[in-house]
Amino acid sequence: MITDRVVLLLVLSVLWPSTALPFTPGNIGNLFGMPDSDGRTLQRSKRGWMWNQFFLLEEYAGNDHQYVGKLHSNMDRGDGNVKYVLTGDGAGSLFLIDEKSGDIHATKRLDREEKAMYSLNAKVLDRRTNLELEPDTEFNIKIHDINDNEPKFAKETYFASVPEMSEVGTSVATVTANDADDETYGNSAKLVYSILQGQPYFSVDSENGTIKTALPGMDREVKENYQVVIQAKDMAGQMGGLSGTTTVSITLSDVNDSPPRFANHSFRVTTVESTEIGGAIGRIKADDPDVGRNAEMEYSIVGGHDTFNIITDQTTQEGVIIIKKALDYESKRDYEFRVEVKNTYLDARFIHGLQFKDYATVKVTVEDVDEPPVFTRNPYIIEVHEDTAAGSFVGVVSARDPDADTKPVKYSIDRHTDLERLFNIDSVNGTITTLKALDREMSKWHNISVVATEINNPRQTTRVPVFIKVLDVNDNAPEFAMSYDTFVCENVKAGQLIQTISAVDTDEPLVGHKFVFSISATNPNFTIADREDNTANILTRRGGFSRREMSMYFLPVVISDNDYPIQSSTSTLIVRVCACDSRGNMQTCNPEVLPFSDGLTTGALVAILLCVVILLMIVVLFAALRRQRKKEPLIISKEDVRDNVVSYNDEGGGEEDTQAFDIGTLRNPEVMDANNGQLRRRRYLQSRPVPRRLARRLARRLARLFGIPTAASC
Repeated sequence: MITDRVVLLLVLSVLWPSTALPFTPGNIGNLFGMPDSDGRTLQRSKRGWMWNQFFLLEEYAGNDHQYVGKLHSNMDRGDGNVKYVLTGDGAGSLFLIDEKSGDIHATKRLDREEKAMYSLNAKVLDRRTNLELEPDTEFNIKIHDINDNEPKFAKETYFASVPEMSEVGTSVATVTANDADDETYGNSAKLVYSILQGQPYFSVDSENGTIKTALPGMDREVKENYQVVIQAKDMAGQMGGLSGTTTVSITLSDVNDSPPRFANHSFRVTTVESTEIGGAIGRIKADDPDVGRNAEMEYSIVGGHDTFNIITDQTTQEGVIIIKKALDYESKRDYEFRVEVKNTYLDARFIHGLQFKDYATVKVTVEDVDEPPVFTRNPYIIEVHEDTAAGSFVGVVSARDPDADTKPVKYSIDRHTDLERLFNIDSVNGTITTLKALDREMSKWHNISVVATEINNPRQTTRVPVFIKVLDVNDNAPEFAMSYDTFVCENVKAGQLIQTISAVDTDEPLVGHKFVFSISATNPNFTIADREDNTANILTRRGGFSRREMSMYFLPVVISDNDYPIQSSTSTLIVRVCACDSRGNMQTCNPEVLPFSDGLTTGALVAILLCVVILLMIVVLFAALRRQRKKEPLIISKEDVRDNVVSYNDEGGGEEDTQAFDIGTLRNPEVMDANNGQLRRRRYLQSRPVPRRLARRLARRLARLFGIPTAASC
């Protein structure tokens, strides 16, 4: 319980700063207009209110209302005419005021952590008129703190790490707690940190909560994880203060302080001689207690090796021994070399005094296997001339059994690679010969596969590619490079160029092609000029060409090459005679149709004579056919009627069938003979126009052949 005297002193301590007098026991009476010790009455300056702030302790535990303070105005004469009114935060509910005396009480238990200050307004009213005697004035009620909140950490568990082998005093982590009490009032929120668990490895700064290493040489390989319990206590750590704790899980991170070491300094590896190049034959492993990149190792063969190599498996950190060169049991069976292992990354702090590498000896034993035959070369490249006769020698392949040279080997050609069966091979000595003549122009290369098989073990086979190049022989003559459409103008002059020709040759001489062009020297119409670049110009030897005389000329051109033996061919150049304008542009090349003249040409006379002969032959043929016509009766006697009846299975129409044939005709031979004669005449008449049509066609063809107009033909 707070006594009235204490409350009065608290109120005076608040009101006193608003006066001009010092706060002394002698001046307390002067505050209320009381006489001084010397009998003088001091007069204070007139003011409305004598306060500005109240203080109130939180968490009041009394049964009655908690007294806050007293409001008083100089307008209050004590006659009950003044009325005090309170408004603002909590007025009327949390805070109550006595209207007559101005005493303020708190009706509820207050918590500073919920609200530390309340702002209210005070009014002084005339009770009778309810008018304001003085203006409103604001004042505060500040809640004083008591130590009712313990420190709290943000997390129940913190995680931190520090490198192993760290020096004493190395900072690990900082953990801080919060206290909801007032830091500016007393020691309720003044915290002190201490370590409850984790000594002697770690310590904590009592003021800021920084955790540091306290023991030198902490090794992760010995112990990696630590649980440290930190306590925060208020009231500056004094007895009776409240406290809170948290756990810090500290992990020692790895540093490269441990070198790699072989547990066994001698390794033995066994492999077969058939292991392929690049294949792994064994693994060795060194131990490094470090982790992560600090445990990464690199293996190497001391001094290198021409047959083996060692690489590092980055996943398992093992040394993988691989083959660099093919093994041969018959040549060498045992190998020995020294392997070095070292860390990839080094820490300069721990290099001194330690050798971060280790050595081991590796012995390799090669075991024998039944190996397939081995060819002396792979692949084979053989050259052969084209046009060689069947059975000619091409080349020889050779293979041996690496297990024993005395074991026989059989040779064969994979016919899937020689579908045309152009080659053959001797199964004993490997001699390749031709089965057919080769033509380089058909195929320049032939790629076949030769198979060598052990006779004692046919499952052991080896293939080798054989590339056969067909060498060129000059067996093809050059010819025109293209088909030429050549014409000469009727008004051309002698020596004029009408065509440039070139040639091609499917042969490929080593020195390149060199073609020579020529035509008959007695040709009166054209001449040729070789341009010495595998082309030639066709020139006119004369002028005055005429389509009437000759509409087309056939010019034989002889083309020769320069290889051995010399090959030549004759190509025919067709030259048409065309009508051209004055500038040499072709207008038409059709032959002219000439009108009849007084004299007929020899060709026309021959055509007319042939027509006359053909007509005579037709007349003779017609007369002979008429003489051969004879009337032969169909039936000789009436007794033969039954013998000539033909049996058929058609059903007649009965008596009403009037459209059927007349049986009487069969019984009358004269009628049958007349009908038969009419049929023969009709067939003959149909055949008569045929010879005439043939004659006309023959005449027209003869006319075209001899170049005479159609009117001149028969």
